[in-house]
Amino acid sequence: MSSLSHAVNTEFFEKHGYVIQKGLIAIEEVRRLKELSSRALTPLEGPVEFEAEVGYPGAPTSLDVKGGDTPRRLLHAYSRNIAFAQIATSPAISNTLVKLMDCDSILLSQNHHNCIMTKFPGYSSETNWHQDIRYWEFDRPELISIWCALGSETRENGALAVIPGSHKLLVERGRLDRDQFLRSELSVNQELMGQQTQVELDPGDVLFFHCRLFHAATRNLTDRVKLSAVFTYHAADNYPIPGTRSDRYPPIPLMEKN
Repeated sequence: MSSLSHAVNTEFFEKHGYVIQKGLIAIEEVRRLKELSSRALTPLEGPVEFEAEVGYPGAPTSLDVKGGDTPRRLLHAYSRNIAFAQIATSPAISNTLVKLMDCDSILLSQNHHNCIMTKFPGYSSETNWHQDIRYWEFDRPELISIWCALGSETRENGALAVIPGSHKLLVERGRLDRDQFLRSELSVNQELMGQQTQVELDPGDVLFFHCRLFHAATRNLTDRVKLSAVFTYHAADNYPIPGTRSDRYPPIPLMEKN
């Protein structure tokens, strides 16, 4: 990780539901992770989730059509290569999470995110406004994800946009569609979406965001693949519900608060 000391603005995170830590990953490590990710794409090394399997707007309609073999994300990043495991559990990440979560023991979930997101030109999809907690099952909706930029992330290549403070909102079920995305035709949701801000990252920047923060992303309109390493964490006393997807694989301990 970067040798620089990184203070974290916990008040900003508490208010807005996200915070960006600039240059948290050293550039030489970014290059290594990007190289490993690119190597896993050609030839493609599973397990992988394809854009066509998700079926979001703009994705190929099936695996059999042109672009149907476009990867959306390389799964199980933690166990793919020790380099990803080291980043996901590094002191710089752990220390930031300890401050943001204010707890004594933190675990990395192997069940949620734990992937290299791959946004390809041409066949990448849009992701509408949602909260990540929608399909997760824990005692408390208090998880934090990190988004590690392995290249520049801009509006043009499909970087995340977020709605600051939305992690504190109680959104009625009727404002969400079948898949728990915000219904864009509702005026109350249009007003909320109007409060969005674009998150743009440089290589090595890390976005920390709350699992209840509404976020979205557009398609990649450039001619280069966008790569990002994404992981999710929870307090050790925030247990996954037994028998659910959130309890499928064992969590990975990070560190104890001093």
